[in-house]
Amino acid sequence: MQVLTFHTPERVPAGDAPAAAVVIDVLRATTTMAWALHNGAEAIQAFADLADLEAAAAAWPADRRLRAGERGGARLEGFDLGNSPLAVTPDTVAGRRLFMSTTNGTRSLDRVRGAGLLLAMALVNRTAVARRLLAAAPAEVWVVGSGWEGAFSLEDTLAAGALVAALIELGAGDLAVLAGNDETCAAHALWQQWQHAPEQALRLASHGQRLIRLGDHDADFACCSAVDSLTVVPQQAEPGVLRAA
Repeated sequence: MQVLTFHTPERVPAGDAPAAAVVIDVLRATTTMAWALHNGAEAIQAFADLADLEAAAAAWPADRRLRAGERGGARLEGFDLGNSPLAVTPDTVAGRRLFMSTTNGTRSLDRVRGAGLLLAMALVNRTAVARRLLAAAPAEVWVVGSGWEGAFSLEDTLAAGALVAALIELGAGDLAVLAGNDETCAAHALWQQWQHAPEQALRLASHGQRLIRLGDHDADFACCSAVDSLTVVPQQAEPGVLRAA
């Protein structure tokens, strides 16, 4: 299995559909998705475009839907939820579908929605995702960081490296995973540097600093940096719709 890492969705080759893809948005979309499904959400339906989200949500029964969205790290006005993993509690999300749009993560999902196997990953479920990939055994996996409005993000590349480390630990083989892609090698090196202090890395990252400026997000940082705290894997079941696997 070879892992190709793309730091942002803009770097993904246009028009190509990989056999397998993993989308990462540690702060905070894919962390929130994993926790929502763990806590009983029926599905996450992801949207890059807000008008598409509103139309799809309007067609869903009101008592079984929640609109979740943010721009710039802040909750969208009028939405039920923002983009915090702390908000998707069992009492709030159980049995409901989240119609979700975020600044970066849902755009990344949209960019590779044609993948044969599409998974959403964060630090919280990285080993579970690694196990799912090894079970599927694709020859090549695209790992897509969400970045920040087209720019590199430290936390998503850190998580990409964490996934690579888990694949290697589970027996995928160092050279097979790393060979031929400098971005993957760099991500793995970044994880080796910060694996014992992931929360500190998240706080130092530019988006971490953005969240700090927005207010008290200490609990979010702790949640998003809790490596392997979940076993749920958000997997695309139909275009744009993620369910627990």
